[in-house]
Amino acid sequence: MAELNIVLYEPEIPENTGNIGRTCVATGTRLHLIEPLGFQLTQKAVRRSGMDYWKDVDVSRYVDWQEFLQKNPAAKLYMATTKGRRLYTEVSYEPDCYLVFGKESGGIPEEILKEHPEACVRIPMVGETRSLNLSNAAAIILYEALRQNQFANMKLEGQLHRLSWEDGNHEVY
Repeated sequence: MAELNIVLYEPEIPENTGNIGRTCVATGTRLHLIEPLGFQLTQKAVRRSGMDYWKDVDVSRYVDWQEFLQKNPAAKLYMATTKGRRLYTEVSYEPDCYLVFGKESGGIPEEILKEHPEACVRIPMVGETRSLNLSNAAAIILYEALRQNQFANMKLEGQLHRLSWEDGNHEVY
């Protein structure tokens, strides 16, 4: 079973954290928040973005990066950064790895990146685009890690609510 982790380093925008929290619930992923946060977790914006899922988020908080490392000493880290030299699709994600994302205004500090050069991965973009939205970047890399782990324990097929796929009333396009 995949037990993936998303780590947000000093997130600043409550809506992004709420969206990521909802994604974590939908995928069975743990959320780790490294302080300082740019908002209170009780803020309406976090709850609104996470919808009614926020109460179900498996979330841990840390006072700083050092506490996170101390409490997760064996964590296999992958750091999403525009400064990465490898694409996020070029690594093999372990089922219990930690996907680290930096704050919206500045990313993960270069001092941390320098300590983990092989852990740095990037999402390709065209031109001089500075970065993607944090919640979008988190979803892109998380779903690649889930795909590599065969979407372990996830619902892989959907059903119609009012109709049946098998009722024969469908058009071929």
